[in-house]
Amino acid sequence: MDIDIIQEHIPADFHDASKVWIYQSSRVFFMSEAFQLEEMFEQFVANWKSHGAPVKGYANLFFGQFIVIMADETATTVGGCSTDSSVRMIKEIEQKFNVQMFDRQMLAFIIKEKTQLLPLSQLNYAVENKFIDGDTLYFNNTVLTKKDLLEQWIIPVKDSWLGKRITLPV
Repeated sequence: MDIDIIQEHIPADFHDASKVWIYQSSRVFFMSEAFQLEEMFEQFVANWKSHGAPVKGYANLFFGQFIVIMADETATTVGGCSTDSSVRMIKEIEQKFNVQMFDRQMLAFIIKEKTQLLPLSQLNYAVENKFIDGDTLYFNNTVLTKKDLLEQWIIPVKDSWLGKRITLPV
């Protein structure tokens, strides 16, 4: 799995402090669905407004399973209604493709070159049975800015908030 591909697809002309929202799907989207998502993203970004002003926005699907939405607030600040419109799009995606996009208890890791999902409640079991260790790459979907997306989205478990919640073997 080439995690460096992120750099190639994030707009260079967006400020490092641009706001980021990451939504993780409960499954990988089919190719036909990904094409439909691309159209939805283009339409959303073209019409995204905050208090009537256009938002410099971006939306894309990564690794077939993660929707990344970004707003560069150097020109227009994104407020409640404009954020709500992005949430409405994600809810529409849930309905249209029969996926879950808001399950924050489901964690994603890269294991054997594939994205694998694991419920938070089974994390200790996975560590104890050596399915996951401190060097396992984790999708830290809590990043909030473009800079953090590029530097802190996919990181070893030991460097994430999970590293503080579990006992990793030395």
